[in-house]
Amino acid sequence: MSLSVSQIASALGLEFQGDGSCEIHRVSSWESADRHSLVFYEHREKGPVAAAGVKAGCLITERDLVLPGLTAILSARPKLDFARAAAVIAPLPRGSGNRHPSAVVARDADIAADVDIGPCCIVGRGAAIREGSILHAGVVVGEECRIGASCILYPRVVLYPGAVLGDRVVLHAGVVVGGDGFGYVFDGRTQVKFPQAGSVVIDEDVEIGSNTTIDRGSLGVTHIAAGAKIDNLVQIAHNVRIGKGVVIAAQTGISGSTVIEDYAVIGGQVGLGDHARVQSGAVIGSKAGILPGKIVRGGEVYWGVPVRPLSEYKRLNALFGRLPQMKADIDKLKATVAALQAEKDADKPKP
Repeated sequence: MSLSVSQIASALGLEFQGDGSCEIHRVSSWESADRHSLVFYEHREKGPVAAAGVKAGCLITERDLVLPGLTAILSARPKLDFARAAAVIAPLPRGSGNRHPSAVVARDADIAADVDIGPCCIVGRGAAIREGSILHAGVVVGEECRIGASCILYPRVVLYPGAVLGDRVVLHAGVVVGGDGFGYVFDGRTQVKFPQAGSVVIDEDVEIGSNTTIDRGSLGVTHIAAGAKIDNLVQIAHNVRIGKGVVIAAQTGISGSTVIEDYAVIGGQVGLGDHARVQSGAVIGSKAGILPGKIVRGGEVYWGVPVRPLSEYKRLNALFGRLPQMKADIDKLKATVAALQAEKDADKPKP
């Protein structure tokens, strides 16, 4: 989409300076920018932008970081408003009613007229898909699933029966929603499967990365609240509850019945034991381990295995790096004590 600088600024509710008629076709990096590109600048420590170094048609930056003569949209939070501008310039696609002849759609499926259904898709009995959604090639929508408006399901997404998606949910390639959770009871000889009869509910504006798996509840619901953003290769087990605006990075594993409250941030490769709770606003650093049943208090940054506040982790990590020297010192002290003890024993009168 091509928009003028003035149109973009108006859509963002921001002021601009310079040539408001300049046409912007794309957002880009500084290195690849041209006269139809929009870039952002927030390096306050480097000072104002020099006009000679700007190839882009427009930049988003703070008012006092742009010199006269440059075309700029003025923002107190340039990176955030750059992301908002990108959504204005290149909004997510919306379905227009294209149906590939190889798709298999149940007769009683309730599908809005403008939904796109790509090659080799399968839509099961009783499923419902609302306006403007897009199913790319090979998507499987199980029986009685509910998909909201303007959702995008990329190739090979699988929704097991009964899964529910809110509006504007984006599932990237290979996401599986609603598979059985990992629950068994040992009878002394074999593992007996515990019922996995619940469901998955994903609220509006959630985005989930490629090859992430979300298990259905065992007897209840696995729930992901509005605005959560989940990276590639994340495992979310049965009965997990994830709050609003939570961010979870790649290769994290979340065990059953864990609760992650609103706006928490989970780094990559974090492991969470079953029935753990991460309170609102907590930040968990990469490769941390949270023990089963552990409550991680909100509003702090945590790291390590087992997880602990970052200040404590850094102190312990510094000590860990000194262990070889500390061991050498202890060995030397032990040798000294042994020598002193030997001298004392030698000085004792013999009976």
